[in-house]
Amino acid sequence: MPQFDFTHVFWPQVVWLAVFFAVLYFGVVRLTLPKLGRTMAAREDKMTGDIAIAETAKAEADRIAADYDAGVAAAQDAARGKLAAARLKATASIEKKLATTNEALAALGAEAQASLDAARVRALVEIEAVAGDTAADIVEKLTGRRPAGNVANAAARAALA
Repeated sequence: MPQFDFTHVFWPQVVWLAVFFAVLYFGVVRLTLPKLGRTMAAREDKMTGDIAIAETAKAEADRIAADYDAGVAAAQDAARGKLAAARLKATASIEKKLATTNEALAALGAEAQASLDAARVRALVEIEAVAGDTAADIVEKLTGRRPAGNVANAAARAALA
């Protein structure tokens, strides 16, 4: 096999190897690497730009979120204020109605107490009249004559009527 006969063929093969190596090396270095470098640089520039845009968008989103949180907090504070005002208004209204009701109940209680006092007085007068009549009947049965205290009983009965 002639390719394994290194005595005659070795130096021409080394020369051709060097020629092809030089052609391929300079072809790759001069033609392909600059295109590859430009592509990599363009990709790096695009990624850097995209990262900058993303950071800007994130900062804007953070600002919007902070504004939103501040708005929610303000709305909650306003709602708490309105709720407190409504509670105060309701409490005042309830206290006013309670005072009116207490006054009405006090008036009814006073009327009831006056009615009870009047009934008590009438009952006592009636009891005295009945007791006087009973005592007079007892005295009349025991002594045979009626005592003169019937005039007081008649006056008590007239006061009841």
